[in-house]
Amino acid sequence: MKTIILNLKQIPVVIIIIAVLGLCTFSACHPRDEYSNSKLLMLKVDYLTNNFEGGKETLFTIPTSTFTITTQYDSPGDFGNIRLIYQELNEIIFDGSIIWMGTGEIHIPQNILAANQFNHVLTSDYVYPRGGFENVFNPNEQEYDYSQIWSSVQGLVKVREYLSSNPNASVKLFLYTPSVGIGNPADWDWIIFIKN
Repeated sequence: MKTIILNLKQIPVVIIIIAVLGLCTFSACHPRDEYSNSKLLMLKVDYLTNNFEGGKETLFTIPTSTFTITTQYDSPGDFGNIRLIYQELNEIIFDGSIIWMGTGEIHIPQNILAANQFNHVLTSDYVYPRGGFENVFNPNEQEYDYSQIWSSVQGLVKVREYLSSNPNASVKLFLYTPSVGIGNPADWDWIIFIKN
């Protein structure tokens, strides 16, 4: 084994080299993980007309690479409720009441932006989620054609951004029926979730 002997003039140079080689900012040594912030886009589409009605973007500071929704459903004897939870973060992402012979309302998320607050792409191309669709609450296991629902939102700039940042993700959705019994389908909405 060779012994390296440095004179006093070489020590500062060696220290600088070690410092430079060892210097590493977090972003340089740890490239940005695509999940460093988890964002969720919620969109609302009218059940009867398939018109886009509005949406809400939510930012979560804890990163997640997966997006699983669990549901808590209280069947409406008179009053019921549907709650969706972002399982990886244990965060409620949707909470809506359901009223028998009446009309419930969405409690979470609040401050849903109107449809005119969302920009549309200027191209006529059509995008489809590679991961397909996952109906997260379909107790009667009814078959639905999601293409008409999707057509009303696929041209939104925000939707394109989310699909671009997470191209293999599935789009999660469910039919929110705040009125049941002699419920009015005009009150019903498709609720769509896309994760970045």
